[in-house]
Formats: sequence, structure tokens, C-alpha cells
Amino acid sequence: MAALPRGFMGLTPVVKNLIMINLFMFLATITVQNVAEIRLSQVLGLHFPASEMFRPYQTVTHIFMHGGFAHLFMNMFVLFMFGRMLEYVWGPKRFFTFYMVCGLGAALVHLGVIAIQYNRVMAEITPVQLQGVLDHGRDYFNNNMVFSDPVMKRLQLILYTPTVGASGAIFGLLMAYGMLFPNTQIMLLFPPIPMKAKYFVLALIGLELYLAVTRPGSNIAHAAHLGGMLFGYLLLRIWKKTSKTLY
Repeated sequence: MAALPRGFMGLTPVVKNLIMINLFMFLATITVQNVAEIRLSQVLGLHFPASEMFRPYQTVTHIFMHGGFAHLFMNMFVLFMFGRMLEYVWGPKRFFTFYMVCGLGAALVHLGVIAIQYNRVMAEITPVQLQGVLDHGRDYFNNNMVFSDPVMKRLQLILYTPTVGASGAIFGLLMAYGMLFPNTQIMLLFPPIPMKAKYFVLALIGLELYLAVTRPGSNIAHAAHLGGMLFGYLLLRIWKKTSKTLY
């Protein structure tokens, strides 16, 4: 196989642009917050459709938002490490299509899980409690306050907590890498041990399934990670059946 194309740090076009866009949005989030006191994560992050904060464009914009530098760094690091090879194999158009399908698929699965939680809360909450959340939940959340009542708190968090990050798309890339290069040795960061890509992906799926079941209220959207991997797998199977090449 030929070497990766040369350039700034060996970056392929789409990977480079994605990193630049995500970095720009992260800096813009900090700047707008400090200058205009506007939380871009609330405007561009993905809200549950039942929320007054939901806008259709958030299904796309949330993929380019991140909750902090560590969140951004880890996603962009994985994109840099694995995305370049995938883009080199597929080409820019197919790589970007895959990235976005995984990101949107992750959002769809995540919203499906939230919908289940929402229906459970709505079956428990009283009309008075519901009105209280609708009247004050948004303002409380913006001031880092939550209701003491557990049912009202759960509904408040469902309606006003935005989902941000490229993690669904990133997990889809990891799935693809494990399928295209199953026997490639990769070095883990934590713990620092070598592992074949196919085993890494299987371990990752198992871990995310475990965390999704045992920590449903976590700040990390494990269902979205699994959704990105699921849609990535399905898209790879479709490409394999409809393409004359490997993928």
C-alpha cells in the first residue's frame, strides 16, 4: 500500500477541515460566552424534540460542538490517528459521508433512548410538577440549579441538557478501522498495551454496552457511541454489497 499523502502532519483534506472546524467552534464557544454571555452549546447543542430549546439544525451542529478541551482533544486525536487512513482508502467524499452518517445515526439512537426516559417521567409526573418544570426549569438550568424533587429534576435534565460532541462519528470511525484493518496492531493509551484492531473494537463495544446499561443517567452518551458504531457497521455492509471494491 502506498504511503499516506504528505502535508501538514500527514493530514488528509477532510480530516484537516474537520479538526479546524471543531477547533474553531470550541474557540467560538469560549469567546461568545465571555463577550456576549451566550452559551453556544445551548443554541447549537442537540436538545430533545419535546424541549422548547430544540431546533432541527441541532441534529447537525451538535456534532461540531464539545463540552470542554479534554472532550475535544480526545475526539480530534482519534480522528487524526484513524481518520487519515480511512479517508486515504475511501477518498474525501465517501469518508465525509461515513462520518456524517455515523454522527447523525448516533444522534438518532441517543434521542430514542431519551424518548424512553421521557415517556417514563411523563407517566410519573403530576400536572403541577410538570407546569413547574415548564415555568422554571430552563432558568434554573441556566443558573446551574436543579429541582430537588427527583421526578422534576429528571424531566428538567431531559428537556434542557444539550448533547454535544463528535463522539458518535468517532466511534463509527473506530468500528470502520477495526473492520477494514482487523489485524493491525494499535497501541492503547490506557493501559499502554498493543492490541489488534478487531479485538479493540469488540472490547469497546462490550464496554459501551456495559456502561449504557449500568449508567443510564451518566453525562456521557454511551447509547450515542453505540449508535455511531451501529450505523457505521450498517453503512459498511451496504457499501460492500453495492461496490466493486472492498468498501
